[in-house]
Amino acid sequence: MDLPLDVEIYCTDGLCGHSTRAVIDPIARTVTHLVVKKQHGARIQVLVPVEMVTKTSEDRIVLRCQGSDLIFMESFLEVEFLPTDEPFNPYAPEQVVFWPYVLPDEAALPVMVENLPPDEVSIRRGSLVRATNGRIGRVDELLVNPADSRITHLVLREGHLWGQQDVTIPVPQIDRIDEDTIFLKLTRQEVEALPTIPVHKKHRS
Repeated sequence: MDLPLDVEIYCTDGLCGHSTRAVIDPIARTVTHLVVKKQHGARIQVLVPVEMVTKTSEDRIVLRCQGSDLIFMESFLEVEFLPTDEPFNPYAPEQVVFWPYVLPDEAALPVMVENLPPDEVSIRRGSLVRATNGRIGRVDELLVNPADSRITHLVLREGHLWGQQDVTIPVPQIDRIDEDTIFLKLTRQEVEALPTIPVHKKHRS
């Protein structure tokens, strides 16, 4: 199953949002959640269990729930307050957004952090891919076994072939996955020697 990133999300009652990231267990090499930005609510992103996916195509993912069900799902972004020496400013945009949670007598700065399961990471379309000897390209999409959500291949868009070729990398060749970066066991030369496939699908900017 292709798991495209940065595509429209459809629920049983129609368009309900847009995917922004995939959440991965880097040890088990499985996708656990999709991050969905709700269609109505610019700041609202939720964690959708990957088991909710019924089918995918090059430009959309279909879920087995209704759009209204998304409001009951866990938020992807949470607010944390970091100590700061700066005085409270009710006119500062980053503090106004979180009023009344930031009080004038509190020396704290609100920041948004990802709410992820322990030891899991999120990646997006365009996340960096590095070979053992340097950068090689960026993530285009993932290939996932629908039976267990295990990642089988990483689809890499090579930097010097941008817009022309994709390279499919078997997951055993992934060394580790960190935040927004995937590290390979292969050199750049070994990646460039892998079979490439022409890109016929419409790619998102």
